[in-house]
Amino acid sequence: MSSSFYDDAGFGKRPIVTGVRDVSAAEFIAAYAAHLKKGGKIQLPAWVDVVKTAPGREMPPFDPDWYYVRAASIARKIYLNGGIGVGALAHWYGKAKSTGVKPQHHHNASRSIIRHILIQLEKIGVVETLEKGGRKMTKEGQKDLDTISASVQLQ
Repeated sequence: MSSSFYDDAGFGKRPIVTGVRDVSAAEFIAAYAAHLKKGGKIQLPAWVDVVKTAPGREMPPFDPDWYYVRAASIARKIYLNGGIGVGALAHWYGKAKSTGVKPQHHHNASRSIIRHILIQLEKIGVVETLEKGGRKMTKEGQKDLDTISASVQLQ
């Protein structure tokens, strides 16, 4: 949002926060991941501590809360780009695989992990499936993400 809109309700000159686009991505993802973990609605799969997130990775993630961080990041992506599907998300979270002295090539991230996260987000009512394919935010999910983004701005 442009910086010309300010809140003058006795708090000084602060930009008005209207959504996820107005806050830093890293701060929002960290706050929403903490919210998902604290809520306890998302069930972690049994393989969460041993799985690699992409074929181009050599090791599983070191962060024990990586699943919540990825779920928060996926929710943010769907909020910003409604109608995005598993394939586009797999491409986004993929990386170039190191092949030694040969040229690197892009490898998509694990679609299974992304699909599992999307199913978990659907169960808690944050996203919904579109008829033509892809996912979009529900009204409740959009409201939840806007609330978290407003709390991030106030900190």
